[in-house]
Amino acid sequence: MFIIGYMASGKTTFGRALARRTGMQFIDLDFYIEQRFRKSITEIFSEKGEEEFRRMEAAMLREIGEFEGVVISCGGGTPCFHNNMDYMLSRGDVVWLEASPERITERLIINSARRPLMRGKTPEEIRITVEEGISKRTPFYSKANIRFNGEQLEDRRQIDRTVNSFLEKHHYKF
Repeated sequence: MFIIGYMASGKTTFGRALARRTGMQFIDLDFYIEQRFRKSITEIFSEKGEEEFRRMEAAMLREIGEFEGVVISCGGGTPCFHNNMDYMLSRGDVVWLEASPERITERLIINSARRPLMRGKTPEEIRITVEEGISKRTPFYSKANIRFNGEQLEDRRQIDRTVNSFLEKHHYKF
């Protein structure tokens, strides 16, 4: 299962909780890339450029996409390059974890230091960046075979409720 969505939509939080609940292994694609190449995503971007990063990302996606029994949290841009959406859909369910631009903006303001693309931006600049980014990526995200609301992932109780709701709604048996 692949979890996609815009940055700060809750992909890692939701994916990790879902994997724990179902006994599956959780893999964060960005973390996997960082471990594999022993460099941060930021370093890879600055040293090799976005085009080379996206090529590496597609290769690593195809590597971990062959694993069985995994929940994979993808980077926000992963579905938008190298026919990654078609690949993911050919391998299993793709869950678009949706969150409103307002919720994403709130999360990014709180954690902007951890997000190189948001560092140094005002709250208004972050909001504009989020709205534009979601708009550009929606045509790719909308190919997912499952859409699910990621608004309520702020604390353990909300996370548990969200995972339970997902499992009930999509009738997953693990």
